[in-house]
Amino acid sequence: MSEKKIVVRVDVDDEKGKQKAIMAVAVLSGVSSISMAMKDKKMTVTGVVDPVRVVDKLKKHWHVEIVHIGPKEGKEITVKKPEEPAKEPVNINPPYNPHWTSVEEDPNSCVIF
Repeated sequence: MSEKKIVVRVDVDDEKGKQKAIMAVAVLSGVSSISMAMKDKKMTVTGVVDPVRVVDKLKKHWHVEIVHIGPKEGKEITVKKPEEPAKEPVNINPPYNPHWTSVEEDPNSCVIF
């Protein structure tokens, strides 16, 4: 098995979360280097490691999206996610408009308190 370069987008908010994400991946066998760019929220993992195991470790605590998987050096292949059309919100519950009548309007109506 040859060394791979795995780039994933991890929704990490601060330095503490970044360190936890790096430590979660560092325990995997076969990892040779880990780097993370907080600006893009992208983590790069290189080594003889299964990309599924990397994603499994990270998705326990954060939302993870695979950006790129390929050889360590050479031609890069980028995974493109198809864009979904925007959906209009659907009103599930119709507005509640009860019909109220007062005793003064209909004197013969029954009133229960």
